[in-house]
Amino acid sequence: MTTPASPEEARAARRYMVMNAVRVLSILGVIGGLAIARGVIALPYALGAALAIVSMVAFFFAPPVLAKRWKAGDRENPQ
Repeated sequence: MTTPASPEEARAARRYMVMNAVRVLSILGVIGGLAIARGVIALPYALGAALAIVSMVAFFFAPPVLAKRWKAGDRENPQ
């Protein structure tokens, strides 16, 4: 991967990586929650179901929320 040419590009690349990390961790949470709920991992069913649901909500709603917060912050503090 090449080095970003400007601080703005570096910030955008870092934000892109954070959004993708949230998505990947959310998918892992859904898989883990389903494994718990199905009994593959010996933990309570309710924990697995809750983990799967929360992770699914995070997958769909966390990246747009992060983008909105970053965009609002950029408008308040232009650099």
